[in-house]
Amino acid sequence: MDYAKDVLVSTDWVEQNLNTPGIRLIEVDEDILLYDTGHAPGAVKLDWQVDLWHPVERDFITPDKVSDLLGRLGIQADDTIVLYGDKSNWWASYAYWFLSYSGIKNTMKLMNGGRQKWVAEGRPTTTDAPSVEATSYPALTRDDSLRAYRDEVKAHLESVRGGTGALVDVRSPDEFSGKVTHMPNYPQEGVLRGGHIPGARSIPWAKATNEDGTFKSADELKALYEGEGVTADKDVIAYCRIAERSSHSWFVLRELLGYPKVRNYDGSWTEWGNAVGLPIEKSYSEA
Repeated sequence: MDYAKDVLVSTDWVEQNLNTPGIRLIEVDEDILLYDTGHAPGAVKLDWQVDLWHPVERDFITPDKVSDLLGRLGIQADDTIVLYGDKSNWWASYAYWFLSYSGIKNTMKLMNGGRQKWVAEGRPTTTDAPSVEATSYPALTRDDSLRAYRDEVKAHLESVRGGTGALVDVRSPDEFSGKVTHMPNYPQEGVLRGGHIPGARSIPWAKATNEDGTFKSADELKALYEGEGVTADKDVIAYCRIAERSSHSWFVLRELLGYPKVRNYDGSWTEWGNAVGLPIEKSYSEA
């Protein structure tokens, strides 16, 4: 079984196309300082903390600001955008989802294995930021079918109970159970309740990857999700803590497996776990 869409490129392919006009590399790392220590030649940096979020609202920048961002990075409307980053492409997947949600119609791809595979293979890096010529990127229109809001998730619980919908919790098992309220080795970020959204299936994001950061085969991925009852005929919503890990799972489900209806709940557990009037389930007790 092949992947549903042609959305991955290999590190070999990227190295062979470093100087190909119209192919633009964007590095997006959780550790925003990594880019400056060395990156693929010609890659520009996207800083998720600064570039994607509204400065004062808990929301994303508007589509016109996305156009401005891509223009500043020198991206043109007919370019092929290749995203990659650290942590098995966590934040590169987030950027892929966000740009898709923002209405990007370019051909977008992820470099399979991300930064870790590129570096492990000893491929070329540079500390020089490329000189890019700013462009005027066309206006964009959001694709709201890719994003789920809190009230939509709450309404979705009925379809989960009825068997026509699915919720995928991609966090660690201890986060899912309620034993902890944050990722292992990460700080507590203010979530008051531990647990998961009722009816959610626990499918940690990393189960979709190999040790070198690449994605598992289509057959392995299909078995992973179908084994938990998350099938292509269902309306699927994925979530984690702030949607970076669930973007990775969204990419697997929608782009690699071709599920037709997959949304990312970007409010995720930081919103749901703190919200008044929303139900949770726990499978961990200190007793």
